[in-house]
Amino acid sequence: MRRIVVSFTALTALMAVAACSDQAQQTGGATGAGYNNGATAQRPGGGVMSEAERLAQMQREFQTSVGDRVYFATDSQSLSADAKATLDRQVAFLRRYPTVMLRIEGHADERGTREYNLALGDRRAQSAKEYLMAQGIQGSRLSTSTYGKERPEANGSNEQAWAQNRRAVSVIAQ
Repeated sequence: MRRIVVSFTALTALMAVAACSDQAQQTGGATGAGYNNGATAQRPGGGVMSEAERLAQMQREFQTSVGDRVYFATDSQSLSADAKATLDRQVAFLRRYPTVMLRIEGHADERGTREYNLALGDRRAQSAKEYLMAQGIQGSRLSTSTYGKERPEANGSNEQAWAQNRRAVSVIAQ
C-alpha cells in the first residue's frame, strides 16, 4: 500500500512539473499576458518579479512609450493639441491594461503664492482627468493630487524652467 501512495505522489508531482514546463514554453516563460489582472511577471534573467518591480517596469513603459506628462501655458489649465495627443496615448494604455489606475499630479511654476499654485495644480490635474473620462476611462480608475510649486521638475527662474514645471504628471497607482 505504501508503494502505491509513494508512486501516486511521485506521478502527481511529475505531471505538475510537466504541466508547468509546457505552460512556460508556450508563453515564453511568463504566466500572464502583459500586466493584466495581477498576473505573475518574470524577470528577464529568470525569477518572479515582486509587485513593486512589476509596477516600476510598467511605469517605465508608461513614461517612455506613452508619455506620463502634459504641459500647460502660464496661468492655464487648458489642454493643448500636444497634451491631448499624450492623453490619447494614455487612454490607449489604460484600455490595454484595464486594471491599472492612475494618479494625476498637478504642478505649477514658482511664480504666484503657494495657495494660488496649489489651486492651479489641482485644476490642471482635474483637466487631464476630465479629458481621460471624456474618452471613456472610468473615473474610479483616476485620482488627482496637487503639489503646486512644491515639486519643481526644473530649477531656475526663467521661462525654460517655468515651462517644464507647468505640468500634470500621470503616475500608475495600482
